Amino acid sequence: MLLVRVAAAPESGKANAALIRLLAKGFGLPKSAFSVARGAAARRKVVHVCGDPEALAAAAGRIVELRPDGTRKDH
Repeated sequence: MLLVRVAAAPESGKANAALIRLLAKGFGLPKSAFSVARGAAARRKVVHVCGDPEALAAAAGRIVELRPDGTRKDH
């Protein structure tokens, strides 16, 4: 599970679009690889990601090592 916060307002799908853009950038995948499966109008969402499970797990590991400003956390 990833906890993601976006600054976009939750109106007209702007927050969902911002979430998809952020995830696409972080995972290095096209936006079309992501879709909000549940919670499109809620604060908590389930996002479906298409791709190779091993590659997605590796990308998720890299993402959780990043600070909000994009720099790596020290171990």
